Amino acid sequence: MINGKNNLAKKIPKIIKEIRNNPPSPINFAFQKNISYSQMSIFRGCPHRWKLQYKDKIKRFTSSIHTVFGTAVHESMQHYLDVAYEKSFAAADREIDIKDHFQNAYISEYQAQYKKNNNEHFSDASEMREFFEDGVAILEWFKKKRSRYFSKKGTYLVGCELPIIIAPNKMYNNVLYMGYLDVVTYHEETETFKIIDIKTSTKGWNDYAKKDEDKQYQLLLYKQYFSEQYGIPLDKIEIEFMILKRKVLDIDDENIMSPYQAYRVQQFTPPSGKIKLGRAKSAINGFINECFTSNGGIKEKTYPKTPSKWTCNFCPYKEEKELCGEGIIY
Repeated sequence: MINGKNNLAKKIPKIIKEIRNNPPSPINFAFQKNISYSQMSIFRGCPHRWKLQYKDKIKRFTSSIHTVFGTAVHESMQHYLDVAYEKSFAAADREIDIKDHFQNAYISEYQAQYKKNNNEHFSDASEMREFFEDGVAILEWFKKKRSRYFSKKGTYLVGCELPIIIAPNKMYNNVLYMGYLDVVTYHEETETFKIIDIKTSTKGWNDYAKKDEDKQYQLLLYKQYFSEQYGIPLDKIEIEFMILKRKVLDIDDENIMSPYQAYRVQQFTPPSGKIKLGRAKSAINGFINECFTSNGGIKEKTYPKTPSKWTCNFCPYKEEKELCGEGIIY
């Protein structure tokens, strides 16, 4: 992040300085509840699972090599962008050993999750090596091709992991939505912000994934609440998913039909007009109305089970019949 001592700080547009200097007030957990996109997503998948995790506080280890990998890739890419916009992309290329940085982040995150899992391993050496090599391949490819995705010409980095804390429903002022925007940039000439959400994926998103409204809601809500938190017109905010692919076809494969198939980065911009934003707001408000009282407490009610192949197979409570009773659905 650019600091006040850097000479480049004088060139930063006023609106960026205002955003950086006015972070949202932190949540007071003594009387306020925080909600997030992931909470809403769990609830919409199965209200009973949400109740077990967030009302009954029955926590289960849910990390995996995929989450460790995703966190490490995020940290490495964000660090690279911080240095690139603070100094230059040439400086970032020169000063950052991306493989070394990723390795440190990868090991550190695995160790942290290992401790949360009662010091039990949840991956093996072969799998960890595979994911590590995939991460290095993504980051090295991104460094070579980064001009396709990021530029400093009239563009500034507002921040990475920019916090959003806001009450989605003014009738529930103690229920606050909290999220962190992966990357936010600002284009000075058009006075336009772009919110970029980084996702890691095995082979990228297919058409079904792109059309999944529940996936889209995360960025739609970020756009809405970034606008409300900083008073920025909605038409001055763009959103984009940047999907980083672990696996791509070999560029030398004779069966490859297009060089785009070998791209490690897939970009997807979901529609974000009034209708789509309205659906996202209805989804979060429906979640709040179903689960919370006006003072921020969690309602005493029945939270139904919605068993399905998808929700049950990925549920951390699937084998605990005393908590669910639905058994394992294949």
